Order: sequence, then C-alpha cells, then structure tokens
Amino acid sequence: MPLGPFTLVATYLTVWWIVLFAILPLGTSEQTKEPPTDGTQWGAPTEPRLKQKFITTTWVAAIVWAIIVALVWIGWMPIPHINQSGAL
Repeated sequence: MPLGPFTLVATYLTVWWIVLFAILPLGTSEQTKEPPTDGTQWGAPTEPRLKQKFITTTWVAAIVWAIIVALVWIGWMPIPHINQSGAL
C-alpha cells in the first residue's frame, strides 16, 4: 500500500478538520433580533449543538477519507515518491 499508518492518520485528521469547518455553520440559528442581555454576541447561535456536529463531522470525514485512500490505492491520485537517499 502506498500509504503508511502515519500518513493515513495525518490524512484523516486533515480531512476531519476541513470537514468540521464546512459543517459548523449548518443548522445554526442566530439569536432573536432583541439585544442580548447575557453578554453574548449578536450573531452567536442560541444552541450550537457541537456534539452532534462533531459526530456528523466524524462520519462525513470518514467517507471523504475512504474515497481519498481508494483513489490513492488504485492510482488515480498518485503520491510522489520521496527519495530517502537525498535526505539529510
């Protein structure tokens, strides 16, 4: 396999982080148009539901990661070979 365990984990964490920022704004509702009285910002969501968003991020990232690994495995997205003899 062209990907080692460290590369697989690093790729998954990178994909997870990118997917998190894509999912965070989904389903948020801003506070009412009344002035906030408890010290929150005007645009802060009333219920952010972060646990649900982290779970959604995990399975969406797993699907995207599996597609990326499959594309690398079959050779449609090649990873350049790094020559170890030229390294310091």
